[in-house]
Amino acid sequence: NHVAYVKLPADAHLYNFHFFASARASLAGKEETRALKRFIPMFDRVLIERAEAMTKTRGGIVIPEKAQQKVLKGTVVAVGPGSRTDRGDLVPLAVKVGDNVLLPEYGGTKVEIEDKEYHLFRESDLLAKIEQ
Repeated sequence: NHVAYVKLPADAHLYNFHFFASARASLAGKEETRALKRFIPMFDRVLIERAEAMTKTRGGIVIPEKAQQKVLKGTVVAVGPGSRTDRGDLVPLAVKVGDNVLLPEYGGTKVEIEDKEYHLFRESDLLAKIEQ
């Protein structure tokens, strides 16, 4: 176990650091690169790792790449602090790191971090949170 101490800025009360800490802590058991740890989306943005496309059927038949369906599910790997109201109040996100979500067919921004592809979405673009 490693302990890191962080000096918070004077305006720390404006941010939801507890939310950041819990989001990062939930990834602690998973293999994570340094670059991904340093990637913190802005505002209400969410970094998603898309689920892998099914390449074989249950019976073991290989599905050609052209016949594979576009995957519309993913896992949240990083979240921003949330959006702000007109009064400046922070509205935290409804999703957290580790949540499985349903994605729109189009949209999002492709982001490559250490040769791995992720997608950045606004939380409002996500279609649903999938409960396990």
